[in-house]
Amino acid sequence: MDDVTTALAGRRVVLGVSGGIAAYKAPLVARLFLHAGAEVETILTRGARHFVGAATFEGLTSNPARTEVWEEIERETHVALARSADVVSVYPATAHLMAKAAGGLADDLLTTTLLAATCPVVMAPAMHAEMWQHQATQQNLTTLSARGVVFVGPVDGALMGGDSGPGRAAEPEAFVAAVAQALGRDLDLRGRTVVVTAGGTREAIDPVRFLGNRSTGKMGFAIAAAAAARGATVQLVAAPTPLSTPPGVTRHDVVSTRDMHEAVMGLAVAADVVVKAAAVADFRPTTTATSKIKKAGGPPTIELTANPDILADLGARRRADGTGPAVLVGFAAETDDVEDNGRAKLERKGCDLLVVNDVSRSDAGFAVDTNQVVILAADGTRVDLPLATKREVANRLLDEVVKRLP
Repeated sequence: MDDVTTALAGRRVVLGVSGGIAAYKAPLVARLFLHAGAEVETILTRGARHFVGAATFEGLTSNPARTEVWEEIERETHVALARSADVVSVYPATAHLMAKAAGGLADDLLTTTLLAATCPVVMAPAMHAEMWQHQATQQNLTTLSARGVVFVGPVDGALMGGDSGPGRAAEPEAFVAAVAQALGRDLDLRGRTVVVTAGGTREAIDPVRFLGNRSTGKMGFAIAAAAAARGATVQLVAAPTPLSTPPGVTRHDVVSTRDMHEAVMGLAVAADVVVKAAAVADFRPTTTATSKIKKAGGPPTIELTANPDILADLGARRRADGTGPAVLVGFAAETDDVEDNGRAKLERKGCDLLVVNDVSRSDAGFAVDTNQVVILAADGTRVDLPLATKREVANRLLDEVVKRLP
């Protein structure tokens, strides 16, 4: 039995279909779900019915293909489908559907189901390239990703009207595999304690200035949110950032690297997993001025001293007395010789996994909502992750963590 069948067999899948040209492939998605042993309930939006009919899905699934909140109201409430679902999938997800879901609107059966769903939600965006790249759509993507929605695609390819570019729906096989993966992750960290660090630490020069970096904490917060969604008890140690605390996460705010070191070393004793995603300052001023340094005095000379190495200290303590996390994960933000530098850091720090990314890219690394990384393992293996939302990168990383937990 393959992984897709293992995850989907006996599961109740809601398949939402919205009004894009890619709706013509949705019956194949339904067929693949059925082939894996799932029961499929279909919801069509009004727009979807311009592209594909309810009879097609009813013939495939042997279940009614619902379109309106008002159907069969004497037997079921408008949230019944969400309550009974193991997963809610949307193929395709148009820009309009994503906008309504991000805004919490519930003006038809599909958006009502999405708003009521407490199970995993997986969407396959599909739209013209200009619509996908529009700031509004990208903001909606960020909002929904932060809530735990898994996105599959879009990919580059042929679009409606003879156009091409990013916006083509992921192929049905890839989408169904992602739905199966989302189900397989369901609460697989229940009973585990995960410590995550996030953001960029600050080292004071004087009362108004500090040494810092460009990290916003988005990657670390995505990992914390994903771990909590998978059932973990999550302790998030956050350097200064405007990001909101993810649901179900306990937050510890710190400022400097020494602050973070003290917090993490204490929390790590009872942790199953530590993920050191923060971009900590390696150095700090030897002395901190008590008053603002004035420009009139000319450029100051700032002597630096080394900060404690949190990741190396965790690895050293684990080797010395066996205390600390079963799985230790580090991050390496590089600009040159990315993988070679990452592999050297992995061996030097004594961690189990090291996530390496090239922060010189404009679409990955600091202050953006996407990332492209390589996960290096102490056993010599590596996992290449293509450009994806930071929430999906977080889940792929946690997949590797779960494999290494006792």
